[in-house]
Amino acid sequence: MDKHVHLLKLSVGSESVESLIDWQAQYARRWEDGKPRHVTRMWPKRESEILAGGSIYWVIKGLIQCRQRILRLDEIRGEDAIRRCAIVLDPEVHRTHTAPKRPFQGWRYLKPEDSPADLTEERGSEPPLPAELSQALAEIGVI
Repeated sequence: MDKHVHLLKLSVGSESVESLIDWQAQYARRWEDGKPRHVTRMWPKRESEILAGGSIYWVIKGLIQCRQRILRLDEIRGEDAIRRCAIVLDPEVHRTHTAPKRPFQGWRYLKPEDSPADLTEERGSEPPLPAELSQALAEIGVI
């Protein structure tokens, strides 16, 4: 099995996993294949490791809350002709155990052994806890 790595990214402006999903569904309509993307100016230097099974883990309201599998990296150029990287994502969002994360810029690489586990199907379908409660529980190591 190839060694892989994940990306960790703040979902700026998202209030919840649901708001991230809603925003992506709206934005994905711009693309011919209808898949959600995160567009960035920087190209990941560890591309082969990301494409070997990596996901993007989303930090929402100071907590890692979910992830999406990364399908591919596409080069795109806007009207300004600047090369950008479109991280093409699987539309399926997997809720994860929450883990607190301080703000940062850009993305960070995340080793598989440091990434929070997915919630079980039963837990994933439960209504989410309020963000403040989730954060407090994560900070003391309960969830």
